[in-house]
Amino acid sequence: MATITIPKNLIKNDDLVIIPRKEYESMKAKITPTFYLKGKEAEKLDKLVKEGLKEHQEGKCKTIKSLADLD
Repeated sequence: MATITIPKNLIKNDDLVIIPRKEYESMKAKITPTFYLKGKEAEKLDKLVKEGLKEHQEGKCKTIKSLADLD
């Protein structure tokens, strides 16, 4: 196992925790809020997504590098 040197300024009041990245990603995913739409809001979003997917499949979308590229 490798030795890790941690600067003292990073350890304040013993608040340092080291966990595996996989566990960190799992914890991060659990705290992300999930929103569920109902009624007209859900239908409006579904329609918008369907239209966007259809336009993408038809090749109507273009790649931009910045918002300034939008006309």
